[in-house]
Amino acid sequence: MSATSGSSAIPHFTGDASPYGGGDPYADYRTADFPFTQDANLAARQLGAGVIAANDEFFAQRENLLVPERAEFDPEHFGHKGKIMDGWETRRRRGASADHPWPTQEDHDWALVRLGAPGVITGIVVDTAHFRGNYPQAVSVEGTFVVGAPTPEELLADDVKWTTLVPRTAVGGHAANGFVVDSPQRFTHLRVNQHPDGGIARLRVHGEVLPDPKWLATLGTFDVVALENGGRAEDASNLFYSPASNTIQPGRSRKMDDGWETRRRRDTGNDWIRYQLVAQSQIRAIEIDTAYLKGNSAGWASVSVKDGEDGNWVEVLPRTRLQPDTNHRFVLDTPAVGTHARVDIYPDGGISRLRLFGSLTDQGESQLAARHAELGA
Repeated sequence: MSATSGSSAIPHFTGDASPYGGGDPYADYRTADFPFTQDANLAARQLGAGVIAANDEFFAQRENLLVPERAEFDPEHFGHKGKIMDGWETRRRRGASADHPWPTQEDHDWALVRLGAPGVITGIVVDTAHFRGNYPQAVSVEGTFVVGAPTPEELLADDVKWTTLVPRTAVGGHAANGFVVDSPQRFTHLRVNQHPDGGIARLRVHGEVLPDPKWLATLGTFDVVALENGGRAEDASNLFYSPASNTIQPGRSRKMDDGWETRRRRDTGNDWIRYQLVAQSQIRAIEIDTAYLKGNSAGWASVSVKDGEDGNWVEVLPRTRLQPDTNHRFVLDTPAVGTHARVDIYPDGGISRLRLFGSLTDQGESQLAARHAELGA
């Protein structure tokens, strides 16, 4: 079953890409400023996303779609099946007979993607980097919500309802093709289609995590600002080296650029990140981790909380000395209630993770449950 939802292509690129001319393989790569890319990537491997099935991956494996780094290109890299590409690439489709050697309008290849966290999708990027003469003529993307961990066979069953997020749209080769999605629903899985065949380097699915309130209630105490639990980084003073959303990613930082680092200040100000919590919460403990930040860790940090957009900021952790490459833990004497949090670092530098441990208030639990129901869960 399928339904149609709102989607619009924003300046993306159609038409042929030029053959590789040597030198920097990204020199003629085409992209644009997409308004949704500040939202979390719901298809991030770090969140637990995966490409669980594809009808064909003859030339290049489907799992490459979700690799976090940009696609690489080696013009001399060939294997037994042909040119080895850093993406998902299918074989060339053929028609039914010598009289009709061309694929039909309905012929297409597909891949099933499990999102790392269920949520509302605001935009999708279908990146065809380095696919110049072998990219699809068009792509389309559908989404569905299924409870649990369905198998590919269960997702492809006739009783599963799919909503069109990106209608069949022509795309360009060696380009980031971006699509705004306007579908106020909660999705867990996508079906990515390429018409009729070809290759896609990377897939990015941006949006807002919407967790299951029953799961959070069962957990009791959890990280109320974690991306996977529905928190998000709203704004930051400086994003020179890395995004603020890194600080609420799952797990510990694995290397220096897996956290948040600012440029060096030459004034008497300080840097900060502002967060929105999953819902109104009661915070009882805080972790500030500076893992892998050794000569560039923040010197001091403080944490403040406010309740509601118009609330006043209340400092719950006063300015405290931080050590490089260290996880710092603080238990609050009095639990702090709020919907937003802010970490200030002094004067600059970085942190790798911020954890705010607590639980939803009755009001927060009610508001999250209402939104969860409203968005079709």
